[in-house]
Amino acid sequence: MKKFFLAFVFFLLIVVVVLSFGELETILKTLQRAHLGFLFLAILVQLIWFVSSGRMYQSIFHLLGIHDTVLELSRIATAATFINIVAPTAGVGGVALFASEARKRGHAVGKVTVAAALFLLLDQASFLVVLSIGLFILFRRNDLNPGEISASLFLLAIAVSYAFVLYLGYRSEQKLGNLLAKAAHFLNRIFRFFRKDDYLSEARAHEFAREVADGFSGITEKKSSLVRPILWGILDKTLLMVILIFSFLSFEVPFTADIIIAGFSLTYLFLIVSPTPSGIGIVEGLMPIALSSLGVNWSQAVVITLAYRAVTFWVPLGVGAWTFRSLHAESEVKNA
Repeated sequence: MKKFFLAFVFFLLIVVVVLSFGELETILKTLQRAHLGFLFLAILVQLIWFVSSGRMYQSIFHLLGIHDTVLELSRIATAATFINIVAPTAGVGGVALFASEARKRGHAVGKVTVAAALFLLLDQASFLVVLSIGLFILFRRNDLNPGEISASLFLLAIAVSYAFVLYLGYRSEQKLGNLLAKAAHFLNRIFRFFRKDDYLSEARAHEFAREVADGFSGITEKKSSLVRPILWGILDKTLLMVILIFSFLSFEVPFTADIIIAGFSLTYLFLIVSPTPSGIGIVEGLMPIALSSLGVNWSQAVVITLAYRAVTFWVPLGVGAWTFRSLHAESEVKNA
């Protein structure tokens, strides 16, 4: 499976190179105009994004009666990003990391699990706000196609599913446990074609439902306070758009607000619905196409894509690896 994944990514990279070979001279000229100062500013904005994500987590934790510092939550969130890249499980790996850190800090695991799950839901909700603006721009420009509509509906379905599971856990522990147990049973029947033992534990489904119910029992504020983390989520997306602006400025490529909003919306949409971790290979292949459809020269779109992904993918991957290692080292010191 890993070999197939690497071959697939390599194939996509070859496609980008082949399509770009005819404009290699234009790409080189674009690179010669590079202003590294704007790239450094983009990296600085990315670092601010880490803190903003931590602040979003803090607002959700506060809603559940858990008080932690922005710095600590930013560190865990950054490490969770790394985990979700190297072990992609639809964000579950990051939730498990938060639960593990909760035990070390003496917090209720159920509350932290709910907080991390709420983050995934509200992060998607905040992006849907931005995406709706991007889709409107594409519709106004007559650039909206069925593929983008289908991907948007798929994302909406994921968000609705998350919301339904969390709402069910808030209303009834038993109903959520039964639902998750049935889902685990169904998946186990499928996986028995490939392995003899159960892939998922039905007993663990009921245990998880109990943790979710216990987590919701600690809500200390009105449900309307969920608006606050959504606003922080929108700020997160705005910071990523600022990084895209700096990517344009780095190579003196002209842009408009429509290009930035619509281009970012499509790129982030590809990232979420992509079958690869953090859209690696997929985004690099599709982002130049999206920018080109918005009027950006193809060769310039390729260079902008590589610069944007260098800041928003490789920088978080590197910082996340370092943060995860530091959290692990602290745990070893405490256990020594």
